[in-house]
Amino acid sequence: MKKQFPPGLFVAVYLALVRGNQVLLLKRQNTGFEDGNYDLIAGHVEKAESITQAVIREAKEESGIRILPGHLNFFHAMQRFSINDRVYLDFFFSSDSWDGEITNKEPEKCSALTWFALNDLPDNIIPYIRNNLQNYFVKSIYFSEHGRQDHPVR
Repeated sequence: MKKQFPPGLFVAVYLALVRGNQVLLLKRQNTGFEDGNYDLIAGHVEKAESITQAVIREAKEESGIRILPGHLNFFHAMQRFSINDRVYLDFFFSSDSWDGEITNKEPEKCSALTWFALNDLPDNIIPYIRNNLQNYFVKSIYFSEHGRQDHPVR
């Protein structure tokens, strides 16, 4: 019998723009998911799109910058169980090099773009975003799971 992916499997990408010891975070609004909390540049991988193409597209759509594929650094993968019963495979990248000026291109979904020191992240950051930034910049853990009590993460 042919194995299949679980129903409702989604792929999402995240981008940590890094400037020295700071990371750019977006404050979510009017999305219905984690509104009022800080997040990274992020989005879903679209049909017939590669993961790196999705990261580059999301960077352009959300912040107006252009990133070359060679300037993306993979740092974490996560299986995440969402509250709406979706199962996500999330891929996290960082970059310290881009072209253009960072601008809030989606003010209806994002109330602020703010640089934060990596050792002083805001209290209202999405918990798994905080964990994954710490994994990359502190712990060097490359895989995690989030959202299932019956499958604890280390």
